[in-house]
Amino acid sequence: MGLKKFATGVVKEAKRVRWPKREVLIPSIIVVIIIAGITGLLLFGEDVAGKKLIDILSDAFRSMK
Repeated sequence: MGLKKFATGVVKEAKRVRWPKREVLIPSIIVVIIIAGITGLLLFGEDVAGKKLIDILSDAFRSMK
């Protein structure tokens, strides 16, 4: 399969796609951005909590020596 045939097939398939209307697309994008932001904040919080836990454990084991 040549590159030209592949590109032609991609263009042909892209023309058959039913793209969403702007009225549907914008709210969907907003929802995705909000969910990504919340997930990012949760992961950041877990990262900070994990670092604190590691620091606490490190200090505890250091004082045992």
